[in-house]
Amino acid sequence: MEAKKKILLVEDDEALAGVYKSRLEIEGFETAWAPNGEDALSEAVKFKPDLILLDAMMPKISGFDVLDILRNTPETANIHVIMLTALSQPKDKERAEALGVDDYLVKSQVVIGDVIDRVRHHLGIVAA
Repeated sequence: MEAKKKILLVEDDEALAGVYKSRLEIEGFETAWAPNGEDALSEAVKFKPDLILLDAMMPKISGFDVLDILRNTPETANIHVIMLTALSQPKDKERAEALGVDDYLVKSQVVIGDVIDRVRHHLGIVAA
C-alpha cells in the first residue's frame, strides 16, 4: 500500500486550520499543523511534507518569508507550496510567484473542495 501523502497546514486561524485538517484527513492525507511561520519551518524539516498549504498573513514570520526560506533550504526546496491567503492583490500573487510558489489561492474565492483539487493536482493524484 502506498504511503499517505503528507500535508503541512500553516494557518494561524485555529478554527479554519481544524476544518482543513479534518477534510484533508478524510481525503486520505496525513497532516500536521503549524500555527505560525517559525513552527512551519521547523515542522517542514521534521515532518517532511509532500506539500505545504501556507497562509501569508501570520505572526512572527510571514508566509512570504517562510516560502523564501523553504525555497533556499536544500532539504525543503522541492516541497510543493500552495499559498492560501486572504490577500487578493495581484502584487501579492506576483510576489509569491517570484518566490517560487506552486499555486496561489485566495480564501474568499475558493471553497475547501477547490483546495483539495489543487492539492491533488500538485501531488499528481488523480481523483477517484
